Amino acid sequence: MAYIFLDESGDLGFAPRKNTSKYFVVTVLFVENKNPIEKTVKKIHVMLRKKVKRLSGGVLHAFKEKPTTRKRLLKLLNGKDCLIMSIYLNKAKVYTNLKEEKHVLYNYVANILLDRIMSKKLISTKSQINLIAAKRETNKFLNENFKEYLKKQIQGKHALKIVVEIKTPTEEKSLQAVDFASWAIFRKYELGDDSYYNLIKAKIIEESPLFP
Repeated sequence: MAYIFLDESGDLGFAPRKNTSKYFVVTVLFVENKNPIEKTVKKIHVMLRKKVKRLSGGVLHAFKEKPTTRKRLLKLLNGKDCLIMSIYLNKAKVYTNLKEEKHVLYNYVANILLDRIMSKKLISTKSQINLIAAKRETNKFLNENFKEYLKKQIQGKHALKIVVEIKTPTEEKSLQAVDFASWAIFRKYELGDDSYYNLIKAKIIEESPLFP
């Protein structure tokens, strides 16, 4: 059984505001066995002080953690049997109509990533594939639309069995790992800081712009 974990960094806000990012990054981390990834997250959390654990609510967020914690997790992730793929979006290049259809844009990017994984045969397709995406919408309709769209696209083109789920990082610990990976890639483009990115560079098999 294969697993694909999906998360994003940045935001899809297009209005010129101070707290709006210039880039939006969607990242997938895929593995044949998710147990080592879960153990990595648990190991990092065990190392945190009790006060920090209490404030975190049991969930690691790259944006909120200290540099030491970020580096520890990324270094451990680099030693695991996993691969990472990402698409980054320079929001200044997004077509006007897509700015008004953010959920459509997100679904489109997620599908591109999945299609590339399948087309390049980077993960076993002999058994069921489980795609687990980090929950980003509270709207039930949009979540169901996301799941059905990806299932239809992948099953239609690659004729394989895929189960699409949307979970919180609390429900699925491996999502916390892909959060760190996505954050590291996002920081490279948004701030020009590749210090965290370089810690997992060996695991990143592809990163490409949506609109060159």
